[in-house]
Amino acid sequence: MKAIVYERTGDPSVLQLVDRPLPEPGAGEVLVRIMFSGVNPTDWKARRQFPLPAGWQTPGQDGAGIIEAVGEGVAQDLIGERVWIWEAAWQRPWGTAAEYTVVPVRQVVRLGDGSFELGASLGIPFLTAHRCLTAGEYLPDGLRPGALSDHAVLVQGGAGAVGNAAIQLAAWADACVIATVSSAEKAQLAAAAGASFVINYREQDVVAEVRKVAPDGVHGIVEVAAARNAATDVQLLHPGGVVCVYADDGGDEVTLPIRPLMAPNARWQFVLVYTLPKAAKAQAVMDVAAAAAQGGIRVGEEAGLPLHRYPLSAAAAAHQAVEDAVVGKVLISAAD
Repeated sequence: MKAIVYERTGDPSVLQLVDRPLPEPGAGEVLVRIMFSGVNPTDWKARRQFPLPAGWQTPGQDGAGIIEAVGEGVAQDLIGERVWIWEAAWQRPWGTAAEYTVVPVRQVVRLGDGSFELGASLGIPFLTAHRCLTAGEYLPDGLRPGALSDHAVLVQGGAGAVGNAAIQLAAWADACVIATVSSAEKAQLAAAAGASFVINYREQDVVAEVRKVAPDGVHGIVEVAAARNAATDVQLLHPGGVVCVYADDGGDEVTLPIRPLMAPNARWQFVLVYTLPKAAKAQAVMDVAAAAAQGGIRVGEEAGLPLHRYPLSAAAAAHQAVEDAVVGKVLISAAD
């Protein structure tokens, strides 16, 4: 099979297209023929700095494809099933940027009739967004239609991958969704994703505009740039509200005023999908799968998430696009 492999950390040039023996699934594993691999920021960050315990790494946490073989202890009727994959390369060398990969069966989810592009886009962004929408004291533990009715949610950076996922999931759960963006083009994407109100933070007063929609504040803030937005977030929380921080864009330290956050019993929750509590991750996988099956999650420009497709041989260019913060979802096609 063809696979992308790197044997040392560095820039995208360390990614090499090589021939590898077809892997065999071990006990509790499945062999998946990959159609698309999703590229996330953690893929290039890992490629630049994470150690390689196996001496090599195929990148790609997310993907979608067809199960072609199963290992000991796995039901044979899974063979032929269309699935999406999450965290394939977390503490394992077998990622999804290859024609085939092996992955524990618990990390594949039935895709049903959904497109492989959709499946490869779900994992990290949507599981992260789910946690950001369920980690607060007055937020639900799980998402479903109606779960966020009577809730207002602010998504800072609504045109990013996690921002798009948060808008789509919150809208599916019937929240009032407010998103901030930096341009008119990104405003169109956030609206297409399902945001009810979109604010251009470069041209409008975010606090004033949010308060027009949610006079008592928002129940949850999905935060991509806590250092830059902390002063704004503090002014916008509903009593018992939460700021869920999943990235450090714009600075890696946050200064918070104590009294203004103490009075409303506010919470700041930091989110890293890989180390979520097991119960929270299991709930996220279940809810994201349900949202996708019910049509609550879409991909493409019409869903606010433009797709950028690259062949396996251009994996380095795909990684560079994500590193350069391209707007939309970057996918590597392993079937071309």
